[in-house]
Amino acid sequence: MKKLLIIAAVLVGFVGFTAMQDNKAEFKFVEETHDFGKIPQGKPVSFTFKYTNVGDEPLIITNVESTCGCTVPSVEPKQGTPLPKGGTGTITLTYNAAAVAPFNKFVKITSNSKTPTKMLYIKGEVVSAAN
Repeated sequence: MKKLLIIAAVLVGFVGFTAMQDNKAEFKFVEETHDFGKIPQGKPVSFTFKYTNVGDEPLIITNVESTCGCTVPSVEPKQGTPLPKGGTGTITLTYNAAAVAPFNKFVKITSNSKTPTKMLYIKGEVVSAAN
């Protein structure tokens, strides 16, 4: 009888563990930080971050939020559009390069993935156009 109870307990534990596995969507970015280096003042620069949905469910980006008006994000496919398993997308960040100074900016991405909040970073230094 004890053996039967132990086998039943192990079986229930195994079934419970496999049912708890998280099969949500998940991004995998090629890179999460981009360094523009030195860029001339007044010339906006852009970089496109590429990602793949490596999870089992469709990935849905619900929001991409910039830290300031100097960094503008663009998302493909559009926010709210489901990206199937294995599908790819892009997030392009454009920095306006108005002020002469080093910069380090990020955007916050909110989605239905295992990691519901993700950050992408851009950095560099804006130098005077005369240099």
